Amino acid sequence: MRIGIIALLHESNTFVRQSTVLDRFREDMFLLGGAIRESLADSHHEIGGFLAALEADGHAEAYPLVAYRATPGGVITAGALDCLVATMLQTVSDAPALDGLLVAAHGAAVSQSQLDVDGYWLSALRSTVGADVPIIATLDAHANLSRKMVGSCDAMIAYRTNPHLDQRARGMDAARMMVATLRGEIRPTMAAAYPPLVINIERQCTSDAHLRPIYHLADEQLGDEGALSNSILLGFPYADVADMGSATIAVTDDDPSRAQRLATELASSIWDAREALVGNLVDLNEAIDSCASLLEAGAMEKCTRVCLLDMGDNVGGGSAGDGTTLVREILRRGIGPSFACLYDPDAVAACERVGAGGSSTIAVGGKTDDLHGGPIEVEVVVESFHDGRFSESQPRHGGIVQFDQGPTAIVKTVDGALTLMLTSRRIAPFSLRQVTSCRIDPVQFKVLIAKGVHAPIAAYREVCDRFIRVNTIGSTCADLAQQTYSRRRRPLFPFEDCQFTR
Repeated sequence: MRIGIIALLHESNTFVRQSTVLDRFREDMFLLGGAIRESLADSHHEIGGFLAALEADGHAEAYPLVAYRATPGGVITAGALDCLVATMLQTVSDAPALDGLLVAAHGAAVSQSQLDVDGYWLSALRSTVGADVPIIATLDAHANLSRKMVGSCDAMIAYRTNPHLDQRARGMDAARMMVATLRGEIRPTMAAAYPPLVINIERQCTSDAHLRPIYHLADEQLGDEGALSNSILLGFPYADVADMGSATIAVTDDDPSRAQRLATELASSIWDAREALVGNLVDLNEAIDSCASLLEAGAMEKCTRVCLLDMGDNVGGGSAGDGTTLVREILRRGIGPSFACLYDPDAVAACERVGAGGSSTIAVGGKTDDLHGGPIEVEVVVESFHDGRFSESQPRHGGIVQFDQGPTAIVKTVDGALTLMLTSRRIAPFSLRQVTSCRIDPVQFKVLIAKGVHAPIAAYREVCDRFIRVNTIGSTCADLAQQTYSRRRRPLFPFEDCQFTR
């Protein structure tokens, strides 16, 4: 059995003004053929799972074709998408005959030319290989599921955790299903359901109490006769597209009506919990007050360290990574010692001109756009410089092992209250190695700012015992009333009152 492996992964934020160009993929992941195995076989990524399960079977040959990924950002340019898809389809056409395809799709990609990027490239892939070659896909839990995506694949399996720690396991599930399909042991049939609601990003931690019953039902369904797989799509609320919102998938063994019943039952459980999925938003002042209270003398026995999650500047959701809202307030209130990371290549260059050990007043952050707070003038001492490369050995959100945030400068305010990591590339805080690789011990701080919502928790819970999600301004603001939608489905709870036809 020769099974092709493909990935095209991007989470596209339509509220971000800068488009994602081809070079962003080349900077992150643009792999062809054997380079895919070399880079991802030992990773926590779903492709690592594909490869591991096929190798363990002993009778299936993995045939890596292409793997593309870019850091979440604005919509993909039309030219970049054309290049990616053309290369993909040509590589498939040039390959030896393939018995099946395992594909890693994100499910929330948007381009200038295609609002449903994943539906577009999956249907093009289906047209290329024909109806008889099974296609089984993995999806990010934040996918905005389209009917075109479902119609292009034999089965789709989404991550079951957020933070995403199970990507390799889901990849292995998909590979095992593929092998069983090719052996004629099963015939996957898939159905989806679309409850008319959006789950607020603040409510999307899968271990939280309001989501646990839904995932418990999903686990129970897998005991149903003929059930092969099911998935809960939490949705990505920062893509203004028709399919934005939650969805469910069920895959059965040659039983489409059962698949539809299971998908609808799972969707109904989400709909019934809708009031708990609206979002519990904590504003800036309330968050800083809570942080200060936790850190007051006498409270330290209960709280050693606080992580402030900057939801409005969530790099993992495509945001700028240079937002200054929280940093400015921490400085104003004199809370510290504190740590923050800002994407700011200009500030890195300014520090290089000053040199290690030197001091200067520099403007940091707030340079990408006017959505996340303006630059802050701070007098700093330049502590050190680093190449910005580091690796992560543990399963972390995104399944990434190797990271590169570009030339990096570590600076500290002259009073020592705030340490800033200034990077030349945007990077999501998925790994604590981002900090420790620059010879910084995170336990020296009382407050760490992480630009995310749930993803950083997998790494930062090693050093932080309190997390406060802060409703800051920006392109990933958790208050969805602050975003302007023109293409989303209507009606959609909580924007409008509506009903779910079960």
